[in-house]
Amino acid sequence: MANRLFQQARQMVELAKDATGSGQHEMIAKAKNALSSARANSTFAEQQQLQELQNELNQLK
Repeated sequence: MANRLFQQARQMVELAKDATGSGQHEMIAKAKNALSSARANSTFAEQQQLQELQNELNQLK
């Protein structure tokens, strides 16, 4: 069974990347929360991917 929180975090990062203006700031915050939640129950491989997603978010600022 796939990690649902991991999948949600990945989707939130994609939505943040697609958002514009002030809506992007809100989506970045939501994506960060999703990443944080996903880290708690993720495998080592998922944690590495979550770090890559975090790096993508950091570039959006």
